Amino acid sequence: MPFQEFFKAESFSGILLISFMLIALVWANSPWSESYTALWNTPLQVGVGTFEINKPLLLWINDGLMAVFFLVVGLEIKRELLIGELTSLKKALFPIAAAVGGMVFPAAIYLLFNATGSGQSGWGIPMATDIAFALGVLALLGKRAPLQLKIFLTAVAIVDDLGAVLVIAIFYTEKIVWASLAVAGVVFAVLMFMQWIGVRKPLPYGLLGIVLWLAFLKSGVHATIAGVLLAITIPATTLIDRKGFVDQVRHFLDMFERDGIRDGATFTTKKQRALLQSIEDCTNAVEAPLQQLEHGLHPWVAYFIMPVFALANAGVDLRTNILTALTHPITLGIIFGLVAGKQIGITFMAWLVTRLKLSNKIRGVSWRQIYGASLLAGIGFTMSLFIANLAFSDPVLLGYAKVGILAASAISAGLGWVVLSRNGPGKIKPLAKVEA
Repeated sequence: MPFQEFFKAESFSGILLISFMLIALVWANSPWSESYTALWNTPLQVGVGTFEINKPLLLWINDGLMAVFFLVVGLEIKRELLIGELTSLKKALFPIAAAVGGMVFPAAIYLLFNATGSGQSGWGIPMATDIAFALGVLALLGKRAPLQLKIFLTAVAIVDDLGAVLVIAIFYTEKIVWASLAVAGVVFAVLMFMQWIGVRKPLPYGLLGIVLWLAFLKSGVHATIAGVLLAITIPATTLIDRKGFVDQVRHFLDMFERDGIRDGATFTTKKQRALLQSIEDCTNAVEAPLQQLEHGLHPWVAYFIMPVFALANAGVDLRTNILTALTHPITLGIIFGLVAGKQIGITFMAWLVTRLKLSNKIRGVSWRQIYGASLLAGIGFTMSLFIANLAFSDPVLLGYAKVGILAASAISAGLGWVVLSRNGPGKIKPLAKVEA
């Protein structure tokens, strides 16, 4: 099942993410901590003629590699809207309402601690959920976490990601350079036109995607938004359906066999090579470019980009002023926002839409399990760290935010584990059925 493959990849990615986070923390608090800071501040310059980009390594990761992360996020959102848990309004309203509650309540709780002052801009930090980290914890629970619960948490996190993208685009944008933004608009229009006329090759999208990223980089709007916009333009249709694929491939295989199969022969005939090419064309035609690109990029994001991001951003020096950090309004707002806000917002809004009969609770998942999932949603990590870098330019305030994110993620993971581990092995029930 495709989702089970996705879950295995995400859960292992979560474990890898935890490992790199711990490496960053140990490194930043070791006698070699200066080398940690120096590495990520290493300047890297790329340019052609008078055009150049000169950024430290940390920003190449946060602005460059994370654009690919957001491209995959955009592909996942588009897939869920087309064929996943968000295809119909009534079916989607349960995770959507839960996700909205899981964004609004944490932000409101954060602002209770930071209504004014230097920490006010960090309200978007506790809105985020790290799906890889959360699914990593679910993986450790084994059969005590039924498949439906994993699908629910994934759907919530995808809606959450969409909300985070909008928050970043609207509220964490620097001074806008309208000329660059106009270039981005033209490139996006060309990409949409390519989709409309049926261009399916990845190279044109990739090249224009780079131009789109550069335009956003120079526009003041965060460059990672280019990844989401590029995802919107990737075709999600197939040229042939699955039955047509089976019929055509079977026909080509019959012709391949009739051309003669010789024992011990190393090379194929000219006709057989042509038939193999036809089979390959059929394989490409039966799979949507969106699915191909998501499948191709996902391992890079899960096993390289996210761990490198964690390594570069999770290193917080805890050797001095840790008590000050833990009692600072920014830290407290993030901890209470992620730990309390997520569980209150997700559970309450999920209950409310079922109470109002606007949607149905997923069959096979108890309210206790939904509450446990809401606790795991308090693991902010990747997206929370990303927003923290946008919210705070002051390294001291950023350090407080990172302490809050790490503490809240650890607490949420622990509480979610305790609540969900007390459940017996869950029985997998048909996904198509829902209970009233």
